[in-house]
Amino acid sequence: MPIQFLGIAATHDGSETTPRSGPSFDKDYTLRLGRAHEDWGWDRVLFAYGSGSPEPSAAAAFLLSRTERLQVLLAHRPNVSYPTFAAKTFATLDRIGDGRLAVHFITGGTDAEQQREGDYLTKDERYRRTREYIQVVKKAWTSHEAFDWDGEFYRFADFVSDTFPVQQPRPDVSFGGSSDAAYAAGGAEADVFALWGEPLAETAAQIDRVHAAARAAGRTDLPRIQVAFRPIIAPTEELAWEKAHRTVERIEARTAGGRQPLTRRHPLTAPENTGSQRLLAIAERGERFDRALWTPTARATGGAGNSNALVGTPETVAQALLDYVDLGVDIISMRGYDLLGDAIDVGRYVLPLVREGVAKRDAAAAARRDAPEPQPASA
Repeated sequence: MPIQFLGIAATHDGSETTPRSGPSFDKDYTLRLGRAHEDWGWDRVLFAYGSGSPEPSAAAAFLLSRTERLQVLLAHRPNVSYPTFAAKTFATLDRIGDGRLAVHFITGGTDAEQQREGDYLTKDERYRRTREYIQVVKKAWTSHEAFDWDGEFYRFADFVSDTFPVQQPRPDVSFGGSSDAAYAAGGAEADVFALWGEPLAETAAQIDRVHAAARAAGRTDLPRIQVAFRPIIAPTEELAWEKAHRTVERIEARTAGGRQPLTRRHPLTAPENTGSQRLLAIAERGERFDRALWTPTARATGGAGNSNALVGTPETVAQALLDYVDLGVDIISMRGYDLLGDAIDVGRYVLPLVREGVAKRDAAAAARRDAPEPQPASA
């Protein structure tokens, strides 16, 4: 299967290294960034979710209506709307984009962020709710007969939608996390399971956990695997590493040396979510892993989200990504620190090299399958 590439659909030009220059929703920048991804070979972009950020489904509708091929992965938190309403929203967006929508369901990694929008469930309760929420959304997308629901978190009667997605039987469901509860929920329900970039050995172990959870849930199909990185590329290795160190200096200048978050005034505390804890634990073990993985960017942000970098020339970074492909990764998520410039540069210089490497691997695998079995030597 061809590799797929996921970029970021930011609604402004700010990043961990640079304050935004305008409003939180800048229509011109959102469109410019989306079209840059479309023009430079990316398959889809993610509209992320934050409690105070622009509403992502509206931003997704804006971009889907102004692009032709680019797919959209829409992040959604179950606490913000009822699942039947969400299912109709997603189906309508899939209609707007002529079948270009997928949905990434977010359980919520911190109590404080969830409580900003009224969600006071515990982490384990949130995971159970997300699993039930996905089940309702899937049924609403596919059922043409009215149905009732009486679950732990949702109860309703006689619902049937009159709005169905273009994609049949339904759009893809994406899910992420690194805890046992995340593996269980995503292994059971997700078409795509998303991981943050870690060393190869740790990534392989996580893939095994996801696949084991899927089998335990009785699935015969396994979730596709997505892994996320921050690319830092330059024409030479020396220039790439100079750029990497400048990047960390700029992050630390904005976070008081890693002691202050980018969006809140109170001091950073130890992260609650397992994924961030894992990133910081890896950073404590060392700065460089495998071919190009670099952890100081994660340490500088307190393990906030997708924050481990791949550093080097386009050729080095492409080979590093192919190492993950060899583990069974199907989708590579990347966003740089200069969102627009890096989307263009990575699309121009890195994506073609990875696709070429994957094509060679696929051709070699096909040749092995088609090769005649050796005949026993005659006596």
